Amino acid sequence: MRAFRWLAVATAITGLLTGSAVTAASAATSHPAGATHAVAAVHLKGGATAVTTAPGIAKALLANGIVPIATAPGSESLQSGPAVRFTFPVTGGRVTLSPLGGQIHHQGGILFFNAKNGKQVEVSQFTISLTHGDLTGIVNGNPKARVPLFGLDLSHAKLAAGKHFVTARNIGLNLTKVAAGALNAALGTKLFSAGLRLGTAGTILRF
Repeated sequence: MRAFRWLAVATAITGLLTGSAVTAASAATSHPAGATHAVAAVHLKGGATAVTTAPGIAKALLANGIVPIATAPGSESLQSGPAVRFTFPVTGGRVTLSPLGGQIHHQGGILFFNAKNGKQVEVSQFTISLTHGDLTGIVNGNPKARVPLFGLDLSHAKLAAGKHFVTARNIGLNLTKVAAGALNAALGTKLFSAGLRLGTAGTILRF
């Protein structure tokens, strides 16, 4: 059973990284009604996702008075560049092999504070959707205000698998139009724009 789970996760995420998520979704919707599908589901037990700001992003944010701060149980650390790395624990989720999809849930968040005008906004409780290829979060702790924050760029992602885990790194995070507008409005700035490469993510999934 453990070997099967390892194979299921590895195959599912490999398919995602090679761009077969869209193909799998299309194939699933093209099958006639009543067709049966083999579903391999893997339930996640934990792990962590780290987000590192892209070159120049941390400097641009601070130059405009925007200070990003990790909220518990997330954490942050300063990297060379300079860059900031945020780490969030994976709390669970479910990945399916056929059709490829599922969600990866996290705790913690990022508080964006504008030191120039005192405005702030928090995004938290991140969910990575393998089905939609995006990362969503709730705004200011409101579970009814979940918005798509980033589109996932998997063109340079790399995968490694172990007996009880799978890692994926170098996943690009491109700011969505919705998120850019929300951040600008909440912080009273024009700094954020749709498609901005805010950083890259790496995740380790344990099962």
